[in-house]
Amino acid sequence: MYIVETLKRTFEQVTGRRPSGAQVRNRVIRRRPKAFLFRDDGRIPNNPALPLVVYRTAVRLESAADPAAVFEQLFAKNGWGGSWRNGIYDYVHYHSHMHEVLGVARGRACVQFGGPTGEEIDMAAGDVAILPAGTGHQCRMASEDFLVVGAYPPAGTYDECRGSADEHQRAIESIPATPLPEKDPVYGAKGPLPKLWSSHD
Repeated sequence: MYIVETLKRTFEQVTGRRPSGAQVRNRVIRRRPKAFLFRDDGRIPNNPALPLVVYRTAVRLESAADPAAVFEQLFAKNGWGGSWRNGIYDYVHYHSHMHEVLGVARGRACVQFGGPTGEEIDMAAGDVAILPAGTGHQCRMASEDFLVVGAYPPAGTYDECRGSADEHQRAIESIPATPLPEKDPVYGAKGPLPKLWSSHD
């Protein structure tokens, strides 16, 4: 799947066959955020101040020639870049220096957020999850066609931590220092995320 999606994305970039800004905006549906705050379990630090934010069916994807391209354009328009297309790893991991957004382009999955003591959340096409630095996540179950687009805000450094004691100690120092994004990856500067995260900061 990863190779096929990479080829598709490259073809679209070369030929310019990507959805326009207006087409992407017309697919966005205003949704109330659902927020989840997870505790440090001693292995997965999670984020002590910022909640995981989930938007259900925030993007209409029916009739889209390439649903992943819709998410890529939407995230990029709102300043979240470095996008990729794939699934979600089936082992628990987190990023200690960077926030992340995940948009479900196709299929369904059960994703565990917050590590082993966190919460399993069913995700489907059109759903978006915004993970603050430190949030554990892993795919527990997924349909064969499950496809996610991930992206990151401009500030931060990518890393992948799996829960070792050394990583945990470093992470509890780096997570609070991770810069806050200026824009919500779905709704932009006036979206709920900047206010929601600044109120928990």
